[in-house]
Amino acid sequence: MMDPKFIRNFSIIAHIDHGKSTLADSLMRITGAVAEREAKAQLLDNMELERERGITIKAQTVRLMYKADDGNTYQMNLIDTPGHVDFSYEVSRSLAACDGAVLVVDAAQGVEAQTLANVYLALENNLEVIPVLNKIDLPSADIEGTKQQIEDAIGIDCSDAILASAKEMIGIKDILEAVVKKVPPPTADRTLPLRAMIFDSWFDAYQGVVVLCRLVDGQVKKGDRIKFMQGTQEYEVLKLGTYTPFPKEEQELGAGEVGFFICGIKDIREVKVGDTVTHSKKGATEPLPGFKRITPMVFSGIFPVVASDYEQVRDALDKLILNDSSLTFEVEKSAALGFGYRCGFLGLLHMEIVQERLEREFGLNLITTAPTVVYKVKGTDGKEFEIENPAFLPDPTQIEWMAEPYVKVTVHTPPEFIGSILKLCEDKRGVQLKMDYINDRKVIIEYKLPLNEMVMDFYDRLKSISKGYASMEYEFLSFEESDLVKLDILINGEPVDALSLIVHRSKAVPRGKMLTEKMRELIPRQQYQVAIQAAIGGKIVARETLSAIRKDVTAKCYGGDISRKRKLLEKQKEGKKRMKQIGQVEVPQEAFLAILKVED
Repeated sequence: MMDPKFIRNFSIIAHIDHGKSTLADSLMRITGAVAEREAKAQLLDNMELERERGITIKAQTVRLMYKADDGNTYQMNLIDTPGHVDFSYEVSRSLAACDGAVLVVDAAQGVEAQTLANVYLALENNLEVIPVLNKIDLPSADIEGTKQQIEDAIGIDCSDAILASAKEMIGIKDILEAVVKKVPPPTADRTLPLRAMIFDSWFDAYQGVVVLCRLVDGQVKKGDRIKFMQGTQEYEVLKLGTYTPFPKEEQELGAGEVGFFICGIKDIREVKVGDTVTHSKKGATEPLPGFKRITPMVFSGIFPVVASDYEQVRDALDKLILNDSSLTFEVEKSAALGFGYRCGFLGLLHMEIVQERLEREFGLNLITTAPTVVYKVKGTDGKEFEIENPAFLPDPTQIEWMAEPYVKVTVHTPPEFIGSILKLCEDKRGVQLKMDYINDRKVIIEYKLPLNEMVMDFYDRLKSISKGYASMEYEFLSFEESDLVKLDILINGEPVDALSLIVHRSKAVPRGKMLTEKMRELIPRQQYQVAIQAAIGGKIVARETLSAIRKDVTAKCYGGDISRKRKLLEKQKEGKKRMKQIGQVEVPQEAFLAILKVED
């Protein structure tokens, strides 16, 4: 085991696309963790989805051995973190296991929205932050301007910021030296009872649950009996190891180190991220402070297309929750879609990623309903409760008031897009809080927005009107009373519960109109006429009619008496009437997603 004074636990934080994964690759190459033949771009982004989208979703760890200029060899535990706002929970977990952070800022782009959010998380955890300007080899890099921006926006001294280019391997050694000099070694006492904090875990089909942890006190050996402080069972450590970045078995791990262990745990509910691991005999009594639970902001129903896949969806969600504890789910029943699950997510990208992982990694075929947010409702009987599914909203006569969540949205944008961004925020019932010109290339706009307007398509539209240049972050502010109504979609007089949504009264009629028009395009024509209506309570506010497919029954009558043709048409009409009474309209998956794309 390494002496704690030669251990450095650090992470890399940055905005999306500022070169975080590339820098991790360069650090692994320069310390010899990966041979040239094994090196590939974004080595740590090993999930197919991460490589495809070019983003980091899961935090990964690597142990690097580095011989510093002072002649000592240091054990560097690098914890790679995601950069997107929806994965800030992943970031907070990873930072809780570190003592320092390397802040990577793109010298051409400057400080972006997510840079700030992640730095504040690092400062909250009292980490030593080392500023690094990446991509200095680009012709558009503005080194002095970016330093100034970091000092103004974050307040970190940048006089000795490291200039680097992860791609060209410039300044990589300087970063490692800075980590050795500036990041404090972990405070670790190996004589105390074992305490290790779990900051990630996942399910391996062959070995059971793999637990990733940072040891704070004591030490653990292969064969030790351990227990989780929030769990009930005891386990034997069957395998111990570290990632270098490929798994490497160890006989023991000591305080200050980061590693993984496997105990053949089959019940995934036993392992909770943020829990403390200790020995089952003579173990610690006080658990480590975990990290704050993050509450889901966006809810959506996930239903299997084939009803018999219901159990498989549950198993898949259980396995995902293991390494994404910000995801929540509960059983939901829908008249239109049968049994499924109501899932809670941190944001829209999180929802998209979870849905894609369910479909890819577990081979499921799913229908996802439109996302909604949590509302607070006070009934006429004086009781207050929260509601996240529009189907459970009581009758309007039993509601005294309803409140919706508001968020503070901070948008960083070049000045030429200000007009269209302000219009977008006004359309979404936003209230402007402030607008600051940082320099002639960057403006920060703050708005207070209702979250339910934001979950629909705000991010997509912001990106399209700013040609991809604007970046944003948001934080929850409070619940405020609003004039909200439930908008139902009826097909042939029958409400489709999975399509109902809660909207502001001022937007209900236009939204209803757009939805019925969209449904008319998407629902396939039937043998009989189909009425598509939008209703608020008992009042119909919009209607579209899908005309019937009509067989030409008079084709074989040429010439002859008109009454003969009429008789055939009457007979057809009777048949259509009968079909309409028993007819069931099949609503395709696209129709459920139309709610999202309705304002295009």
